[in-house]
Amino acid sequence: MADIIIKPGSIEEVVRVSMQIPEFHEPYRHNEYQKRLHNIPHLIAMAYVENKPIGFKVGYQKEHDGSFYSWMGGILPDFRRMGVARQLADYQEAWAREKGYTKVKMKTRNRLRPMLYFALGNGFNITKVDEAESVAENRIHLEKRL
Repeated sequence: MADIIIKPGSIEEVVRVSMQIPEFHEPYRHNEYQKRLHNIPHLIAMAYVENKPIGFKVGYQKEHDGSFYSWMGGILPDFRRMGVARQLADYQEAWAREKGYTKVKMKTRNRLRPMLYFALGNGFNITKVDEAESVAENRIHLEKRL
């Protein structure tokens, strides 16, 4: 397999990749990314193989508490379990640290177990759980100190 390259990307690339992520039942469209990222510090990190986008991690400054919010991320199924998520997370955390952030926050759902396991294995701690009608849809808040 060719080398994985991580570098800044575009909303268009994120939307294109997210439309191919089976876990995303209704992926966000361009306008939602534009609305959330407009005029605030943010990072769109893309993973590429042979110049083809295969994954992404999008985050932005959501609060004014020294944290960076890791909002959305995904890897195309054919490229999972190859360390791509780890490389994207490392890139995002290095960028956030360089910009002066002291922690990264994120949320996931109980049904997205691979993301939850990844976060816990990457040093995140559960800080809160928002209960939903279905336990599978419980929203889990996580945080990691940089």
